[in-house]
Amino acid sequence: MVEDSTAAARVVRLLRERGQTLATAESLTGGLLSGAVTSVPGSSAAYVGGLVTYATELKQRLLDVPAEVIASEGVVSAGCAVAMARGAASGTGADWALATTGVAGPDLQEGKPAGTVFVGLVGPGVETHRRLALDGDRQDVRAGTVVAALDMLGEVLLSANTTGS
Repeated sequence: MVEDSTAAARVVRLLRERGQTLATAESLTGGLLSGAVTSVPGSSAAYVGGLVTYATELKQRLLDVPAEVIASEGVVSAGCAVAMARGAASGTGADWALATTGVAGPDLQEGKPAGTVFVGLVGPGVETHRRLALDGDRQDVRAGTVVAALDMLGEVLLSANTTGS
């Protein structure tokens, strides 16, 4: 369970106020992000669904992450996170999509240490990412990623540029 349920509640409230929807594409969080969102009462008015694409091949096949992005940047990258979010938004028709990819640990992946995480965010007039460097064990990294992703979307939704549908 995610430690900060207020981040999920805030995102659901903001999306509902705007009449907008969210989809998720997850790798290292393995469903924790969607679980945090759906734990909020009334989330069905804002959350359309998501995909857990742990395997690289599924990122390509289900989320249309370009092979070129994986070859040049890897799956633990900003490019992959944004492509995953793009694929989730287009595949579900959601207004917003959040994607998580990275290394939960304990081993290196693509030469990157545990705690290296990228969150992708796509929405109306927005296509961005955030790189995280998280400390702790697997659970800490995964939970921290969920909170950071939800905080990121909450910040964008609260900004003046994204009010309205």
